[in-house]
Amino acid sequence: MDLSSDTDSGRQITQEGARPRVCLIGAGSSGIAAAKALHARGIDFDCFEKSDRIGGNWVFENKNGMSAAYRDLFINTSRPRMEYSDFPMPESYPDFPHHTQIAAYFEEYVDHFGFRDRIVFETGVEHAARAEDGSWTVELDTGDRSEIGQRTYDALIVANGHHWNPRWPEPAFPGSESFTGEQLHAHSYIDNSIFAGKRVVVLGMGNSAMDIAVESSYVAERTYLAARQGVWIVPKYVFGKPVDQLRNDPRIPFKIRQRFIQQLIRSYAGPPERHGLPKPNHRFGEAHPTISGRILDRIQHGTIAPKPNIESLAGSEVRFVDGTAVEADVVVYCTGYKITFPFFDEELISAPENHIELFRRVFHPEIDNVFFIGLLQPLGAIMPLAEAQGAWVGDYLLGDYSLPSPAELRADIAADQAAMRARYVASKRHTIQVDFDDYLHALAKERAAGAARARANGYEPPALCRHSVATAVS
Repeated sequence: MDLSSDTDSGRQITQEGARPRVCLIGAGSSGIAAAKALHARGIDFDCFEKSDRIGGNWVFENKNGMSAAYRDLFINTSRPRMEYSDFPMPESYPDFPHHTQIAAYFEEYVDHFGFRDRIVFETGVEHAARAEDGSWTVELDTGDRSEIGQRTYDALIVANGHHWNPRWPEPAFPGSESFTGEQLHAHSYIDNSIFAGKRVVVLGMGNSAMDIAVESSYVAERTYLAARQGVWIVPKYVFGKPVDQLRNDPRIPFKIRQRFIQQLIRSYAGPPERHGLPKPNHRFGEAHPTISGRILDRIQHGTIAPKPNIESLAGSEVRFVDGTAVEADVVVYCTGYKITFPFFDEELISAPENHIELFRRVFHPEIDNVFFIGLLQPLGAIMPLAEAQGAWVGDYLLGDYSLPSPAELRADIAADQAAMRARYVASKRHTIQVDFDDYLHALAKERAAGAARARANGYEPPALCRHSVATAVS
């Protein structure tokens, strides 16, 4: 079996009922990758999308208000690293396309593979619960409980994203309730017109924080970038090429790659503390770095002033932990997002403190017919990873892939969690972190191993599919 293929293997499935009926939540970049995998395998599915367009987070000002895109957003991973394997982005696109180009690419992807009619727009999943027989009862936000508003499925694929539910500072900074200026989360940022002629404090050191600080620096009276902790700043280009196109062979031990990349960054940009930013308390790769080609330039030109973490707010003043204070009209909190599944009862599935344990970030260890696509944070784009995950789940649903034993599966999850705790700085940001190339390499090996197990089992579909067979026969 060709594991790079997104179609059925050479074996012939004669019972149409052996294919389960699937509910897919979300038609963002991860959801459409899963939808394409199901469609290619002839698996019956409905995809429900709360907005009126494909693309999720990449649709600027989308109808459901869940997109975090802003007017001048460009991707920070290069075009070849973001595109799906069997549908290249147009060569006319720049190395780092604008969000409008990315959204158009997703629309073309869906139409090219021909599954737009399986997506139900402006319809969200209000609630998903498991029945006694293990099937999923899905209630839609159509406002009723008729046949249209409630449906039953054999399996559920979750691709609702993890950049839509803002996480504000917890607890709130003292004095924030009486601050006379404006406070907003990065999620609601649209464009830099709100900063014109104002004094702006941006809190955070991630990609959004640095992008917003740079945009503010062109129109604001003064822009301050407040940091809770230091990060490694990665330039977009190294040796004249996008930095993410440099070879990163997962077969080379991580510690060797780590030393090489950290030295490369220091050679090109210098240590962050040279630019007035806090010194990272970790080595490269032990926390999510920030990719920016402009932040150091704006700092060195004096248009952005680095500051330490906020201590408190008082009237129109923002005070910092080093005892300094500035007058501010706007404070922007770039403090990340919560991982939430509003359609599940919390006792069934939840991610307290952004923590959820899944086999290779996809399979739930206790519930065999729920799968998560795109619930990971790589240094790089999620799209190729979501594509591989969708194909993996599709293989499983057909019986072309078999999971390890329950004991082996749980041991794998425990080892993964232990490795993540040992490597990364403890933070709600690092609960779903993966290395792009390493993840794909390991997943390809697991799919090959699972294909061998499936062959030994006679390509028996998972038990969840038997419900569909019985339904079809009766």
